[in-house]
Amino acid sequence: MFDIKIDNVTKSYGATQVIPGLSLELAAGSFTVLLGPSGCGKSTLLRMIAGLEEVTTGAIFIDGADVTDNEPSERGIAMVFQSYALYPHMTVYNNMAYGLQIARMPKAEIDERVRKAAAILQLTDYLKRKPAELSGGQRQRVAIGRAIVRDPKVFLFDEPLSNLDAALRNQMRIELAQLHARLGATMIYVTHDQVEAMTMADTIVVLNKGCVEQTGAPLDLYNKPASIFVAEFIGSPKMNIFGGTVAEQAGAAKFGVRPENLVIGDLPGAWPVTVTYVEKLGADTIIHTDGGELGAVIVRAEGTYAAEQGQVIHVTPQPEHVHLFNDAGRRIN
Repeated sequence: MFDIKIDNVTKSYGATQVIPGLSLELAAGSFTVLLGPSGCGKSTLLRMIAGLEEVTTGAIFIDGADVTDNEPSERGIAMVFQSYALYPHMTVYNNMAYGLQIARMPKAEIDERVRKAAAILQLTDYLKRKPAELSGGQRQRVAIGRAIVRDPKVFLFDEPLSNLDAALRNQMRIELAQLHARLGATMIYVTHDQVEAMTMADTIVVLNKGCVEQTGAPLDLYNKPASIFVAEFIGSPKMNIFGGTVAEQAGAAKFGVRPENLVIGDLPGAWPVTVTYVEKLGADTIIHTDGGELGAVIVRAEGTYAAEQGQVIHVTPQPEHVHLFNDAGRRIN
């Protein structure tokens, strides 16, 4: 297991600065997800760790060694991309073995590594097939297997599940988390999907315009977001954020409460809101409402809740789950 240290790294393309100065330390054996919207710098940061993008200033260390100017092949990393990039004319076995063959590894060791990786990824029965004979999930497993056989110091994943359908993404999320538990390797995973981040990571790094907004365990970021940006980015539906009288009475510039932390019922001080749309999801019900001065208010109710468009319901925020933010959008409670 190998730790990673990113020391005041910047990245510019000409006059355009993508990452203005980022420092980060990732523990050995951790599963870290770089999370953020498109254009926040997460893939650029991953590619700099891999050596596929040059660092403008700053340094990157893997296991204490400065690899900033090293070639990708000298860093001990393996990268899995969004596209599978498999050789269509080769079998699964040869796709996984090819990199080791190029490195002139002994045939017996190549065979041992490929078969071990295939067993981990449940590909043993498919080693003689070609990529066209595999499902999307199986092809992605082959791409991951090609990384595993190299026995890298660090695994890097650049949105590897985005080409899969919803059911396969769910399955592969579980498989990747289980793979990390088996290998105990250091893994860094890039995504804009907060569900992937919440379900797989032990550490999430939320990026915004090339800067770190917050780093921490998934539930820490969910329960105590450091900023409005994090509060709205993590959680679906996103957190309700209110200004005006509600925030002023709480001594803040902005007042936040998650949809599941609004209690429906005609309690003292409850807010009257008018239902505008209802999403009936089975396990829960998402109720979109108009709160007048409050603006849009989203409420999550457990199970099936009978709400109709135009109906007025009353909601009250649970005081222990209120989030307060200052003028700069930073958490103050």
